[in-house]
Amino acid sequence: MTDHHNAYDGLLGGDASQWAFGTDFEDPLAGVDTTLPEGADAAALAAYCLMLGDDALIYSHRLSEWASNAPDLEEDIALANVALDLLGQARLLLARAAAADPDAVPALPPGSPVPPEDALAFFRDEHAFRNVRLVEAENGDFAVTVVRLLVFSTYRLALVQRLATSRDPVLSAIAAKAVKELTYHRDYAGRWFLTLARGTEESRRRLVRGLDLVWPLHDELFVAHDVERLVAEQGVGVDPASVADEVDVLLEQVFSVSGLERPRLPRTGSVAGGTGRHGRHSEGMGRLLAEMQVVARAHPTGRW
Repeated sequence: MTDHHNAYDGLLGGDASQWAFGTDFEDPLAGVDTTLPEGADAAALAAYCLMLGDDALIYSHRLSEWASNAPDLEEDIALANVALDLLGQARLLLARAAAADPDAVPALPPGSPVPPEDALAFFRDEHAFRNVRLVEAENGDFAVTVVRLLVFSTYRLALVQRLATSRDPVLSAIAAKAVKELTYHRDYAGRWFLTLARGTEESRRRLVRGLDLVWPLHDELFVAHDVERLVAEQGVGVDPASVADEVDVLLEQVFSVSGLERPRLPRTGSVAGGTGRHGRHSEGMGRLLAEMQVVARAHPTGRW
């Protein structure tokens, strides 16, 4: 008989903790052969997966900040779905990094049930993240988000299309799934780019301002880190410089159709001689991580 004074008794089943920390999740790579390809460097593969995974994780968090704040309900849902796609990619890539090199996973208190991919997401400090700075910048208005999503998704789609032929079957499978998702992300951003460019004077002005804010971080996408060069030589990764021309052609087509000129702005400089791939980040990154990691760090032995 239902207790009308507490309608949730039947759901709790005597263990309320699961509602605070969620239920158990399976290993995202369960049943997958994670054996390293012959000749592949484990530490380099793990570092490379962290780079791609961090790009997706941090940008997913930024896009999730649009929840309930987008111009209308349809865009609210669309941006949330893009964020979820990227979060899924991040989980698989961080899990691959942990499987390739367990030493890359932060040490946690004894008894902590946190899985390796969560440990990498929530228990690394800012300097240990390897994402490009483009994805960590604050959202700005909707036009800024459209520009950034167009640039990032065009770059990442070109990258994962090549990564689908990786000698690492895990990365190949992750990339093959991501191609479909990123094609939608790119096309969604492209349609909005043209809509804003051809809309009102105000929408066009905001789009141009968005380009001015985003474009200085564009070049960093194609500057290869030593790790990226190494995994490319080993046939398991992709040198980002190799996709620069393809991305340039696609973005130029968008500029041409929209009637906008490519920005001529200086590239954002390095920090202490390094970029996001070296763990050098912008001021906003610290605030983003503080928000993203606060619950996990407050309950490191919680059951998630």
